[in-house]
Amino acid sequence: MARSLRSLLPVIFIVVLCSVVAGVFGPGLTGVSAATAGPEEDLKAGIKQFTKIYEVVENNFADKVTSDKGIYKGAIPGMLRTLDPHSNFFDPKDFQALRDDQSGHYYGVGMTVAPRNGKTIVVAPFGGSPAYKAGLRAGDTIIQVNDKRTDNLSTPEVADLLKGPRATHVQVTVAREGADKPITFDIIRDEIPRYSVEEAFWLKPGIAFMKITAFNENTSQEMDENLKRLGESNIKGLVFDLRQNPGGLLNEGVAVAGHFLRKGEVVVSQRGRASAEKPYLARGSANGQNYPIVVLVDQFSASAAEIVTGALQDHDRAWILGQTTFGKGLVQTVYPLDDNTGLALTTAHYYTPSGRLIQRDYSNISFLDYYYGKRTDTKNLQDVKSTDGGRTVYGGGGITPDEKYVPAKYNKFQQDVLRKFAFFNFSAKWFGARAEAKLPKGWEPDTSVLNQFHDYLKTQGIAFTDADWTANHTWIEQQLKREMYATGFSYEESQKVAMEVDPMVAKAIEALPQAKTLLDSSKKLIVQRLSRDDPRH
Repeated sequence: MARSLRSLLPVIFIVVLCSVVAGVFGPGLTGVSAATAGPEEDLKAGIKQFTKIYEVVENNFADKVTSDKGIYKGAIPGMLRTLDPHSNFFDPKDFQALRDDQSGHYYGVGMTVAPRNGKTIVVAPFGGSPAYKAGLRAGDTIIQVNDKRTDNLSTPEVADLLKGPRATHVQVTVAREGADKPITFDIIRDEIPRYSVEEAFWLKPGIAFMKITAFNENTSQEMDENLKRLGESNIKGLVFDLRQNPGGLLNEGVAVAGHFLRKGEVVVSQRGRASAEKPYLARGSANGQNYPIVVLVDQFSASAAEIVTGALQDHDRAWILGQTTFGKGLVQTVYPLDDNTGLALTTAHYYTPSGRLIQRDYSNISFLDYYYGKRTDTKNLQDVKSTDGGRTVYGGGGITPDEKYVPAKYNKFQQDVLRKFAFFNFSAKWFGARAEAKLPKGWEPDTSVLNQFHDYLKTQGIAFTDADWTANHTWIEQQLKREMYATGFSYEESQKVAMEVDPMVAKAIEALPQAKTLLDSSKKLIVQRLSRDDPRH
């Protein structure tokens, strides 16, 4: 047997074991009698059959079969997908990316890049990063990294070239709108923190906003630091944004939710075939139970984000606003394997404090439809539970919000402008003509800038009438400001602008009275319960 296969046999063993336990490989497939075969014989037969098939493929396929193609990208992921949509195998590159995501940092230049018209462009440098300090701007097209041209490279390949050990140099050459010739930046790589908590800020006096984008090793600490910086005792209401948060580490989700709950309250329970039920309890905090919270969610809020949402909803601690969440109620354990690979295996289900399992059904649906297909209302009418205050909640397909909010669809003019990336491209052109990419504090797009944008749209072939322009004038001002803040100040400042003009955030502020009613009712129930349990009564 080829060496590449031998080195991967421990990995194959684990995956085949998981598949057999789940009933994927039946006796008929291996040719072993169902009457005489036990689990150990099934396992040995499964491994033998797999090894034989792979040997035939490796020796006879028309092209050379590498482990990257045959094992990493084919056989193992294929087997895991027969278990559930979330068990996954990571090749060395993907496993390192997973570890970087969980640790919350990597080493590089610190900017977001994206593909555009066959090129890799800078979306935005992170504030304070080496790329930001060097002077890279949104809209710059990366044409060379060190001595390597990017013409035939994908955006992930370009991103890999930008990463490297701390304190090493990397030369990045870009084409910039308004510049006569390419510009080369010599950048010293550094540690780039991946903040999972965007900087919290005041939407208005007493009303704070905080967004968590994922749950990595530093999330609860980042949240605590943001609340301390604001002065948590000054918060009269919190808009807590978990939209498009794909989740992450279970313990961090528990720590985040636990900050807003009473010490000892259940945040989530975990149950697995090979492990006893394990409840995770709230840590509590000095000020975390003193103000109303509105949590924003959508169909991409998943995993740890749903753990937080479910805990706050079941304990009547927050008003949930938005769309039904993704519906991931499975817990994966990550097993490091040989050759710098890893296996994320579903080892348990998790249940909200009321006992709900919110996992969406995946038994009769394709992998692509599960992740990207149209969602329907899949709450489980047989899994009916109650919040602490007696409100009815359901298991099944995700967390159903207390108040549904579906963002308004873009009109035709807005769709045409966004499809052309007009705000982004105009901003790059506007700043490209200026040596200094800074804006004065409090900058707003004035009549001159708006007229320039109006004329720019005409050059891009976007058809619109004067009535279209007038009807969308406020939206245009808001989007221009948001986009131009990314270069004129920083990406982080542009995100603040985006939230300040977000209609769903405005709706959340309106919903804070409902959240306060929940909080007040919850406190009364706690007092009644304590009084009832007091042996002196």
